[in-house]
Amino acid sequence: MKNLYYLFVLCIAFSSCQQNSKKADTNTTIKPEELSIAQKIANAHGFKNWDKVSKIAFTFNVDRDSSHYEHSWTWNPKTNAVTMTTAKDTVTYNHKQPDSTQINADKGFINDKYWLLLPFQLVWDSTAKLSTPIKSKAPISNEKMNKITLTYPVDGGYTPGDAYDIFYDNDYMIKEWVFRKGNAKEASLTNTFENYKDFNGIKIAQEHKKLEGNWNLNFTDIEIYLKK
Repeated sequence: MKNLYYLFVLCIAFSSCQQNSKKADTNTTIKPEELSIAQKIANAHGFKNWDKVSKIAFTFNVDRDSSHYEHSWTWNPKTNAVTMTTAKDTVTYNHKQPDSTQINADKGFINDKYWLLLPFQLVWDSTAKLSTPIKSKAPISNEKMNKITLTYPVDGGYTPGDAYDIFYDNDYMIKEWVFRKGNAKEASLTNTFENYKDFNGIKIAQEHKKLEGNWNLNFTDIEIYLKK
C-alpha cells in the first residue's frame, strides 16, 4: 500500500510537470537576446510599429552644389499601390505587378524606399546574407562602431550582387554605410545617416551626407499614416 501511495504521488507530480511545461510553452515570448541583429536594428528604428502603417508619403531629394533633383511618392504597404509624382509626370501602379511601362518608376521606388527604410530592409530582404557583427572604424566619423555587411545574391533584382557595409551604434541606430556595387572591394558611395526624426513611431534618418563635397541626399514631406 505504501508503494502504491508513492507511485500515486509520483504520477501526480509528473502530470503537474507536464501541465506546467505546456503552460510555459504557451506563454513563451521572444527575449531580446534571442533576436537577430537585423531584428534588433529594425526594432530600434520602430519596426514594431510598421504593422500599424496604412500609408507613407515622402519626397526624395538630392542637392548637389547648386542643382536640385526630387520626386515624390505615396505608398500603401497593404495594397502595394504606389504613386510617383515628378515635375513632368504622375504614375500610379501596383508595386508587385508593374507592367513594362512602369519598370523605371518601380526601380526608382525601390531605390528611394531603400534609402528611407534601410533598417527594415534588413528584415524584409530574406534572400540577402548578413555577416556576423564586428567592431570597425566608421569611414566618415572615424569612430569605432559595430559593423555588419549585407550582401545580395548575384541573380535577380534590379542591382544583383551589391553589398552594403552598415555601421551602427550600441543602441542599434544606423549612423553610416558604404555601398559597394557588385560587391567590389572599393566603395561606390559612402554616406552618413543623420537628422533622425520620429514619425508615428518610425524613426527615419532625414539626411545622408558625404565626407567631402556639397552633396546631400535628403527626405522632405514625410508623412506616415496609421490605421484607424
